[in-house]
Amino acid sequence: MIKKSVIAAILLAVPMALAGAQAQAAQAEGTHAEQLSWSFAGPFGTYDTNQLRRGFQVFKEVCASCHSADMLAFRNLEQPGGPEYSAAQVKALAATYTIADETAQGGERPGVPSDYWPAPFASEQDARDANGGALPPDMSVLAKARGIHQPFPYWLFNYFTTYQESGTDYIYNLLTSYTDAPADFKLPDGKYYNAFFSGHAISMPPPLSDGLVSYEGEGVPQTTEQYAKDVAAYLTWVSDPGLDGRKEAGFRVILFLILFAGLMYLTKRKLWANVEH
Repeated sequence: MIKKSVIAAILLAVPMALAGAQAQAAQAEGTHAEQLSWSFAGPFGTYDTNQLRRGFQVFKEVCASCHSADMLAFRNLEQPGGPEYSAAQVKALAATYTIADETAQGGERPGVPSDYWPAPFASEQDARDANGGALPPDMSVLAKARGIHQPFPYWLFNYFTTYQESGTDYIYNLLTSYTDAPADFKLPDGKYYNAFFSGHAISMPPPLSDGLVSYEGEGVPQTTEQYAKDVAAYLTWVSDPGLDGRKEAGFRVILFLILFAGLMYLTKRKLWANVEH
């Protein structure tokens, strides 16, 4: 039998290990994150088409000058559950870009809907040279590759609320946390102070500012916070374009299982109705 002292040691070590892991996570992800309410949150949430279109505009006009999105094809922009542009709009958009193609005359041709989003730099070294040695991350799955820190026991509730917007909240908090460095903080040359970023010294200059992107129509604020929220939602869709369909399928499966369980119960009652037990 396992000695009581061993059991006690294990029970003591587990919370200490969890605390250590939480502390490392907090250090890795920076300061406390603001958690926003997203249209696609929860088991029944869906993407907001208008928000995705605004986010795509911010991505195209601001982010795409430095960041790639290698897994995004132009034709993805017309699929259900996304920005849902028309086929004609996607075709016209793709044609405005030049795609490197060895089989084309001159090695280049206009883009077509089946092409993937062109990278802003020809190579990784070119990207580093243009950004002071830092490599801008690809944005295809950025919302899945990042996350925020939640202290115990708050992260336990995620299993019940189906919270999966951690990467979305990370992007929003990062984009809205640029500020002047405190007097006692030594900011390295070529870096910018970000209160949310781990270490607070980030290579990317503040990409957003009020009035930077002109939205069509009225009623939508053209502020840094709104831009950050829209592009964060868009990048979440880029990393998880099948979210709406997956939730719909899951809801149908749950309904089927409930109906199936009811039929099995009625079948059992019928089969054992005349059997004494």
